Amino acid sequence: MKNRVAALVMAGLLLIYIAIAGDRAVILLASHSVAGIVGGIALAVFPVLMIWLLWRELLFGWRTQQLVTRLDVEGGLPYESGDRLRGLERRAAADETFPKYQAEVEADPHSWRAWFRLGLAYDASGDRRRARWALREAVRLERAEHSARPAPL
Repeated sequence: MKNRVAALVMAGLLLIYIAIAGDRAVILLASHSVAGIVGGIALAVFPVLMIWLLWRELLFGWRTQQLVTRLDVEGGLPYESGDRLRGLERRAAADETFPKYQAEVEADPHSWRAWFRLGLAYDASGDRRRARWALREAVRLERAEHSARPAPL
């Protein structure tokens, strides 16, 4: 829940920034000077890039949340939702079970469930970069699996 609130706050701040930058871009573009026009274009392009990046992150969060829900319903989450381990205790427990999830991916590299559990293990071990990479792979594999299913009649 805390991550969702943080994401919404960041999205709100970005929207305020985009409004201010857009206003300044219009002013600079109307200046009719080369520096003003270049600055105005930069101020117009940068917010568009930020909107795209924000959209990607929110979509990633939404898709991973969908997969968490599916795994939870299936009973496939590696950690109990009530797990109260903190800090070093959790990291030690994650490091201990990490090889299991890595072997699961090696045994079935096309399983989004295996990749998702590996991503959660990376996250619990404190390796956020690899966690995001594994979770993105899980989302990609699940989407490919979903699109390969025949449509119901």
